[in-house]
Amino acid sequence: MAETKREIERKYASDKGGLPDLTGVAGVAAVLDKGLVELDATYYDTADERLARSSVTLRRRTGGSDAGWHLKLPIAPHVRDEIRAPLSDTVPDELAALVRSRTRGAPLVPVVRLRSSRDVRHLVDAAGTLLAEASVDEVHAERLNRAGGTARWTEIEVELADGGDPAFLAKVDKQLRKAGVKPSASPSKLARAFRETGGVGARTPVPAKPVTAGDHLLAYLRTQRDAIVECDPAVRRDLPDAVHRMRVATRRMRSTFRTFGAVLDRAVTDPVAAELKWLAGELGADRDQEVLAERLTAALGDLPPGLVHGPVRERLTTWAGARHSHTRGHLVAVLDSTRTLALFDTLDALLADPPLRKKAAKKPEAVLGAAVRKDFARVSRLVAAALDLPPGRDRDGALHEARKKAKRTRYAAEAAAPALGGPARSLAASMKSLTGLLGDHQDSVMARDTLRELSVVAHAAGEDAFTYGLLYGREEARAAAAERELPRLWKRIDAGADL
Repeated sequence: MAETKREIERKYASDKGGLPDLTGVAGVAAVLDKGLVELDATYYDTADERLARSSVTLRRRTGGSDAGWHLKLPIAPHVRDEIRAPLSDTVPDELAALVRSRTRGAPLVPVVRLRSSRDVRHLVDAAGTLLAEASVDEVHAERLNRAGGTARWTEIEVELADGGDPAFLAKVDKQLRKAGVKPSASPSKLARAFRETGGVGARTPVPAKPVTAGDHLLAYLRTQRDAIVECDPAVRRDLPDAVHRMRVATRRMRSTFRTFGAVLDRAVTDPVAAELKWLAGELGADRDQEVLAERLTAALGDLPPGLVHGPVRERLTTWAGARHSHTRGHLVAVLDSTRTLALFDTLDALLADPPLRKKAAKKPEAVLGAAVRKDFARVSRLVAAALDLPPGRDRDGALHEARKKAKRTRYAAEAAAPALGGPARSLAASMKSLTGLLGDHQDSVMARDTLRELSVVAHAAGEDAFTYGLLYGREEARAAAAERELPRLWKRIDAGADL
């Protein structure tokens, strides 16, 4: 079974002078010699080194206290999640699955072997608590998959202890720099090994600074494509908010295709948008369940104990858990499907050879601005039409439609913001406020439907349904409050729109 460790570390170049004295670092009471460790790691990647291009590493390592398979996923500068699996002869299935959005089924083969002699020191405080591990590594790199060669170097690595304060590494960094030690030019040993033994194959060219309308949209679309691919392992690991972030990225791409049809040929993008809609729908089954469960659990927690009649909490927990378990298993199967992997390939191909129309070559201010204004006008009409309806199911549906168009307008404004500046950012913020209000209203609609279903089941089981009715009434009041607030909010938005 894989385990995860948050790895926070910094790497430094070394001239073989060893580790400078670190006893002067604030908080360090002693530097303990932990001896020499011999490490032998074989790194795996696709033949065209897709993991390396994504700053992802997968290795099989022997030696040291953590021998086994290690998958490292980038989180932020100097921060990675290291996912470990027991030592075996082949890549563990659970780790292979976590890189599938990048490998797309291509075989994982040995690409680099790193053998390191690691001289380890522990930095501890006055109580003997480990603050960080500092080591001097003598590294021998050997290229395995291409006619590259070998390389040798020495580096210093400082890794924060589990649960430590990242600010401590800044103190160590200051001491090392004072001693003349410079940060490494490579973010990892593997990156340096690639560089010094033949480079990384076929890198995607770095796009130039956006100039035209098409440039700006493609930059935005690339960001969303990357987010979708990078969220895949987080969704598989069931990390908080991962499903939501992946789903939002699919929506942003779809909205961009629809709003900016004057720039990107919809004859090409519409089939891609349909596949993105399918994936968003599959993701939505899990996400909608999460939102409802959180909302109803919080509402139940707000009630005084005397108003909770019967096993309401237990029934809600069972309902949420059973549905989440079912939709989650299905979702992982969706991510493993040939349809999803084909979609990822399609997105790559579309961005490599985009279906640009004539207006794509024009200045972005006029082209993007006109499209965003058109979307905003649609939202305005939908809000007005919804407010003309009496409270009830028809208004609920109309407000939901207005919310969906407001989201589309928000994403369009975000895509245009680098070119249009403040007015587009202001509109995006306004649309976020509007979708927040309308989202709370729609969540209330869904919560009431769920409460109605749960109360029927509870009643049939002979349980007191009083609490379900009470929660229903509170949700009804929340929806009414949102509807009262909407005219005031929309008046402010409409008056401030200046795009």
